[in-house]
Amino acid sequence: MGDYPLLNLFWTMLLFFMWVLWFMLLFRVIGDLFRDDDVSGWGKTGWTVVLVVLPFVGVLLYLIVRGKGMGRREMARLQANEEAFRAYVRESAAGAGGTGSGTGDELVRLADLKRRGDLTDDEYERAKTKVLAGV
Repeated sequence: MGDYPLLNLFWTMLLFFMWVLWFMLLFRVIGDLFRDDDVSGWGKTGWTVVLVVLPFVGVLLYLIVRGKGMGRREMARLQANEEAFRAYVRESAAGAGGTGSGTGDELVRLADLKRRGDLTDDEYERAKTKVLAGV
């Protein structure tokens, strides 16, 4: 370590960090480019050629020209994924109950009947066991 001064170590670490940062940025730009349905195939080909031939200039140019929409496209994609997930959960929860009403809804209805006095404790326990056995 005597022939490699501390300042050179810091410089090497900085260069390595910048190299990793550069590749992250390049992959982010390429991912945004290929996920965007508004860009034609020729447009994607042109941007890809610029990014491969002139990587630094190409990425900076892409960020200047299309950078403002990158965040909006990412948010729209995340919202679409979230909505698809929520729809799947709603569909799965509705399907678990058989007729569309879940087990939880049945138990709440039974508890309400017991609270109002329409069911005795014994009737409530039998009905609850029957609902839970259907799961």
